[in-house]
Amino acid sequence: MLTSIPVKLYIGAAGYCTHPEFLTLRGGSVKPVPFPAGFACIIHPVHGAMLLDTGYSSRFFEETAHLPNTLYRHITPVVYQQGDSAVQFLERIGLQARDIRYVILSHFHGDHIAGVRDFPEARFIYLPQAYEAVRSLGPIAAVKAGFLAGLLPDDFTQRSLPVNQEPKPWTEAAAHAGTELLQKFPWNEVYDLFGDGSLLGVDVSGHAEGMMGLLLRTEQHSYFLCADAVWSSRAFREQRRPHPLAGIIMSDRQEYRRNFDKLVQLHRQFPEIRIVPSHCQEVLSAWGTGGSEL
Repeated sequence: MLTSIPVKLYIGAAGYCTHPEFLTLRGGSVKPVPFPAGFACIIHPVHGAMLLDTGYSSRFFEETAHLPNTLYRHITPVVYQQGDSAVQFLERIGLQARDIRYVILSHFHGDHIAGVRDFPEARFIYLPQAYEAVRSLGPIAAVKAGFLAGLLPDDFTQRSLPVNQEPKPWTEAAAHAGTELLQKFPWNEVYDLFGDGSLLGVDVSGHAEGMMGLLLRTEQHSYFLCADAVWSSRAFREQRRPHPLAGIIMSDRQEYRRNFDKLVQLHRQFPEIRIVPSHCQEVLSAWGTGGSEL
């Protein structure tokens, strides 16, 4: 067992952006390829329905209609239709926006937070350093950091539940889960988000400061939702880091490399764990549920 309590998991995407593949995968094609804006719906047996990120929403286009924010849209072309939204996805699995009690934010880039205003009953869970890194940025610096403040609701701070707890040593979390599988887990510390061992946050900073991945399991499989620690499964499977130019949008290139190497190690040591990058078309095609529980 990876975690102590199984949850239900649904994986979807709300729109996509396009980039030349070689920027995200060393030696990749110069042609633009789609990168889905992935999110996950998690249903906890006690804490109910929640999301990890939200993908794009129509509000992204409103927020990027004028300079300097419009630079974001031109640098990262986005394809999105209203039927792609996380809200529409939830309706296909029998949920309404008001049913979402929490939105866990891996980090604050626009393609991860564009839909948060669609969930008026939700509280927001994130590593505090992720928000502190962007909240006070000026307009140009915010665009460079991929942050559009207008995507957040006006009462964001009041509805926030930042993870202020100290991380647990992995060995303690593993003992709680009753597992002997991962005594040599690549990350030494995890955040027990609900205190029951069901959802374990992992700091995978580098692409963005304070970026958090999520360890969980369903009745069938174990998963590591690794956010943007890589952009594709090929990256960790084939040990192909992004092009150096991709470092322009990283908060810390050295931290990115360290977490990339840990992801490679996780895949090698524990191939049974399903690693889910937020923007991987291969993962979406294989495990994107389209309304079916994993």
